[in-house]
This record gives sequence, structure tokens and C-alpha cells, in this order.
Amino acid sequence: MPEDRQRPVLTVDIGGTKMIVAVVLPAGKIISRRYYLTQADGGTRAVINRLSSAINRSIAQGRFKKTELMGIGIAVAGILDTRRGMVSTSPNLPGWRNVPLRDIIAARSGLATYLINDASAAALGEQRFGAGRGFDNLLYLTVSTGIGGGIIINGELYSGADGCAGELGHMTIEANGPQCHCGNFGCLEALASGWAIAKEAVTRINQGERSSIAELVDGGVDNITAETVATAARRGDKVACDIVAKAANYLGIGLANLVNIFNPELIVIGGGLSKMGNMLLKPAREVIKERAFRLPAQSVRIVRARLGSNAGIIGAAIHVGFQRVKAGAQT
Repeated sequence: MPEDRQRPVLTVDIGGTKMIVAVVLPAGKIISRRYYLTQADGGTRAVINRLSSAINRSIAQGRFKKTELMGIGIAVAGILDTRRGMVSTSPNLPGWRNVPLRDIIAARSGLATYLINDASAAALGEQRFGAGRGFDNLLYLTVSTGIGGGIIINGELYSGADGCAGELGHMTIEANGPQCHCGNFGCLEALASGWAIAKEAVTRINQGERSSIAELVDGGVDNITAETVATAARRGDKVACDIVAKAANYLGIGLANLVNIFNPELIVIGGGLSKMGNMLLKPAREVIKERAFRLPAQSVRIVRARLGSNAGIIGAAIHVGFQRVKAGAQT
């Protein structure tokens, strides 16, 4: 491995509530890791200023010289134009439209900066150092508040023409299904994500169905989350079990589509809903057997992610290493 690729990378994983700023070695070792509040409602400029301060603080606290760092990798949810280094739109960052985040951070930090979709970064992290280690053809699906994804083909991240491939949560599952936050109707995210599960529970309780879900939030239905529904389902609540089964069926349909299209060796499921384990994944696997072609359905394995919230920051470091090697090859 060239000496340049052994230098640490400063990585950032920006979420709507918090951002993680870390220093990571290309070998996957995390040297430092700190949380900061994103405060996304404060607007684009405020978030970028907070991000810049967090980056400078991490460099200072780690006592790094900038020449000791390979660069900065920033993982962000949403549609990214990675060629131009822009955040086109992001569900976690209200009001962000065509924000040239790469160039802003590069100018402020004096370091080479690269953007990557957060789920794509997690896919890289899991493929290199997590559940996907040793597999060259895999899909990563984060099933959390929303649903995102990353695609690894022949050991490399597939990014598409503009860098925004992998929005697996926005394949249409039901043409006339509920509206998704992206504006489309019947997306996988609108049917099987955390917010979709919570919305279904609120609707059914407001329609008069009796469930312990309401008791878990002391009657405050607006406080229902997917975790609330999962807790009630584990206790055998009929309504909660039905909601989870419905979401698992939709997830299985989405996975069956992906199996037929990509014929992956492995599908890694991450995100908060993956903690439901077999309650969600076992029925989804059954749907794959029923709907996907037999050969790829028999070949694929469906497993839970291993790296948790570290997947994105580790993957962002890997991405910077790839980009630096690519840039060196072109010079």
C-alpha cells in the first residue's frame, strides 16, 4: 500500500439531528470520534459553520498537521452530484438545494474533500470491514427512519452517471401506494421504513383499533415510533404484529426485486429497524423465496450489518483513499 494511503482521513457523517466527526485510518481503525448537534433547522449556513468548527476542533484536538491527513470524506443522506461536489437535496437537511459542500469545506480546511452518500459509505464500510467482508457483489440496505442503499459490484462501489445510484428505498412497490417524502407514491420507504410503520400505527389507532401501542406512549399517539410498534409486537400485540408483518412483506418484495436485478451474493441490512431481527427479516426472506427467481434467491444471503453507526465514517475514509488513488493514476 502506498505511503499516502496509510495516512488518516478526517470523516464526517451528517444526519438531521447529529453529525459524527472522526479520524479514521484506511485500515478501518477509528482514532477519534465525536458527536455534534447538526441543528439543521438553523439553515444551511449555520450547519456548514458548525461543521467547519467541528472539523477544525478535531484536527486541533488530535494534534494533527494538515499534511498528515489524506483528506476529508463527508457522508450525507440525499441526492448528491458527486462530480461537482454538490448536495442537490437532502431529506435530513431542510432547505438544502445544490449546496457546493465539497468546495466550501475544501476552501475552509485547506484539505482535499470528497462527498459520498451516507448509505453508499456504509456499504463500503460493511464490504471492507463488516458483514460483507470477503464478498465482491453485495447490496447494503439501511432500514431506519427512511430507507437508503449502496451497491457494490465486483468489489467496487457503483455510483451511477451522476453519483446518485443506490436510492433503493425509492423503487416503486405499489403504483397507487401512499405518498413518500420524496414526492413519489408507493416507494419502498413509504411502505416499510420507520416513519411508514409509525404512520400506519397512528392511523389505525385513530380509527379506533385497540392496541397496547397507545398504552406505551400514554395515549400520546404523536409520540409513536417504529420502536414503539416493535416493542408491542414482541409482547404479542395483534395490531403491532400485523403492522410489522405488513412492512416485512413490502421489504421482501423490494428485496426480491433487487435479487432479480443484481443477483448479489449478499444483502446487508443495517439501520435501526434491523434490530427487529427475525421478526422483520424472516418473513422478508420468505417473500424473496416466493417472488425472486429460484437460482439467485438460493444464492443470496440476507444478514444484519455489523459496524452500526461506524459504517458511514469508515466507508467515507475508504472512499477518500479510492479517490486519491484514482486522482494519482490520472496525473
